Amino acid sequence: MTKAVKKQALGRGLSALLKDPDNDIKSVEDKNADKVVGSIIELDIESIEINPFQPRTNFNEETLQELAKSIKELGVIQPITVRKLDFNNYQLISGERRLRASKLIGLKTIPAYIRLANDNESLVMALVENIQRHDLDPIEVAISYQRLIEEINLTQEELSERVGKKRSTITNYLRLLKLDPIIQTGMRDGFISMGHGRALINIDNQDVQSDIYHKVVTQNLSVRETEALVKNYQDSLKPKTAKPAKGNSFDIKEDEKKAFANYFGTKVDVKVAGNGKGKITIPFHSEEDFNRILKLINS
Repeated sequence: MTKAVKKQALGRGLSALLKDPDNDIKSVEDKNADKVVGSIIELDIESIEINPFQPRTNFNEETLQELAKSIKELGVIQPITVRKLDFNNYQLISGERRLRASKLIGLKTIPAYIRLANDNESLVMALVENIQRHDLDPIEVAISYQRLIEEINLTQEELSERVGKKRSTITNYLRLLKLDPIIQTGMRDGFISMGHGRALINIDNQDVQSDIYHKVVTQNLSVRETEALVKNYQDSLKPKTAKPAKGNSFDIKEDEKKAFANYFGTKVDVKVAGNGKGKITIPFHSEEDFNRILKLINS
């Protein structure tokens, strides 16, 4: 059984737990609240209302359709986050594009993280403990970091202190969430490593990013080989420097230089440029010497 299937089954189990009206979980002090905090739960989409204070009101229809297509093929890679208002009633905190795209393709449920009343410290503890596990894939770690930053309002510096990791390490994980969803899925399924992902994130064009990812997987390329592919692509985007035009330059042999010197009785400087043009410099040391050389030229 794959990791994804296990997670979905767990989410359905927790979803049933939340639908028990006699044991409604409203805060971290309620029974079974510890099973909800920090966990992914499958929620009925109809039970989620949009936050009226959401500052974003315009959504690009084309990118929404692309996201819907991705969700149809791969599922919701990054769960949304909601706040529990009442029994089977939730308000969206983050992930409106994912929610809208899921509705477009007719999904009935969506994976979600649920925030409960007074659960800040419990959530921090759950997420930090989760990050310390050794069986997490890089995307799971990145999502946990992102949740701590967005939901607990931590800066990367504060997060660094909380989890005992360098800030640069946290930044590298968070950048992975900008990868194409297909590549994120590939990383979660173990087809590529975080090193591969860090190389691919340097490509802004998602079509090119996907093409290189396909080569990496099908050819089983190493991280170093992936970095080389990325560098070659980036180099191809740099403006080409004009190559100097081929000229008719040629070399003057030493015996030819000596022939000039012997004829004029003085050292003659001969230079040739790249285009084949050049000059001959004949030095003289007095008027008498000049007249001597002139006589030789006119003879």
